[in-house]
Amino acid sequence: MNEATTETTVVVSGAAVLLPGADTVAALAGGPLPGGTPVEPADHVGRKGLRYKDRATQLGYALTAAALRDAGLLGEDGLTVPAATTGIVASSNFGNLDTVARALDTLREETVTGTSPMDLPNASSNVIASSAAIRYGLRGPNLMVCNGETSGLDAVHWAATMIAAGRAERFLVLGVEPDNEVVRRLLGGGRAVDGGAALVLEARVAATARDATVRAVLGPYRRAADAPREPGHWELPAHLGSASGAFGVLQVAAAVGWFDAGRREPVRAVAGGADHDAGADLLLLAPEAA
Repeated sequence: MNEATTETTVVVSGAAVLLPGADTVAALAGGPLPGGTPVEPADHVGRKGLRYKDRATQLGYALTAAALRDAGLLGEDGLTVPAATTGIVASSNFGNLDTVARALDTLREETVTGTSPMDLPNASSNVIASSAAIRYGLRGPNLMVCNGETSGLDAVHWAATMIAAGRAERFLVLGVEPDNEVVRRLLGGGRAVDGGAALVLEARVAATARDATVRAVLGPYRRAADAPREPGHWELPAHLGSASGAFGVLQVAAAVGWFDAGRREPVRAVAGGADHDAGADLLLLAPEAA
């Protein structure tokens, strides 16, 4: 862990996955993912509050609730820790693209008089992160990352950086990509994964103070054009579609699944590099690592 101390060490204390055919980190790390029926957010969080929300935000609600519960931070009456101690960083490259495209079409065809007061707020670039924060009472720093192939790992990095800087004791890191007609046009007929993953990162001292189970330890992170792709790295099956901004978060969730199953060798999460303008890699260590 280089010069990291117990006070600055950041750990993963919760993780959640929602993909067609996979809803646990064990499934993510356990072998080939066959796919399945689309995720239905209402099955996970109920229908209340989903109306008028875009697909990415609905998926974000479900992932946020699942990760917070997995970390022991969400009870019957809401958060089990002070709201200001928990922030959120969300990553999505396609996000609310469908809402933005629909709003622009309406403005072009009908002028502003045709816009819906229920729709326009969802055109905000930060709608996924802000909506999840409002729904679950996360009153710490709030950030949305839309940064290409490295976006998910960048989101993990920025959450860890803010924890180390003392901005909050813990962060919910959310990576989600919706699949819809607008996204498929952008991808030239391809599709997006229509799901994602969420993590709870905490300062190790904060996790210890509440007797949380440490699932993984964050090691060094770097941005470089030549981020290595080592043998055995995890990849999302192509038939599930592009994970894009959710990919890095899914990688960390897969590493948690491996550690949960007893593997103890370090795991390197890699995104971008090679044919992309930038690359990123993050080393993940087993829970016992200092």
